[in-house]
Amino acid sequence: MGVRARSSGKRLKGFPPVLDTHVRVLILGSFPSEASLAAGQYYAHPRNQFWPLLGTLIGEPLAQLPYEQRLKRVLAHRIGIWDVLDACERVGSLDSNIRRYRPNDFARLKQRAPKLERVIFNGGTAGRFAREFAAAGFETRIAPSTSPAHAARSFEHKLALWRAALQD
Repeated sequence: MGVRARSSGKRLKGFPPVLDTHVRVLILGSFPSEASLAAGQYYAHPRNQFWPLLGTLIGEPLAQLPYEQRLKRVLAHRIGIWDVLDACERVGSLDSNIRRYRPNDFARLKQRAPKLERVIFNGGTAGRFAREFAAAGFETRIAPSTSPAHAARSFEHKLALWRAALQD
């Protein structure tokens, strides 16, 4: 993550997890973008490829569904969504601008999601926490970021890498 230094950004708070006791795979991002925070929804930026990509992988039209329906459909596929950070200071939406962060409390994760086996990190910034999750007994994979700031890979290339991350 970024250096814990002074920042002119305001203190931001992330979202609660989308989890239940049936979740087998947890997708962890870094922290919600400005668009997501404004909408109160995970991956709300219109150019973020998360919903179209995940929808393609699970065979659901997630991007076309209302947000609450998206969450229900994802949970029906035993997939949860959360972020590695609970709070931080940041100017703009770039992960490189994150300062003075506080990780989410994952201590009770095994109680909240007892069937959880795999944690997929949405991008390298979130993936910096992979070692901690692996040490806790979870299988971990780092997938390419779905953020519009990471447009070097095509949708098709990201889809192939995400498919590999989700497959057993």
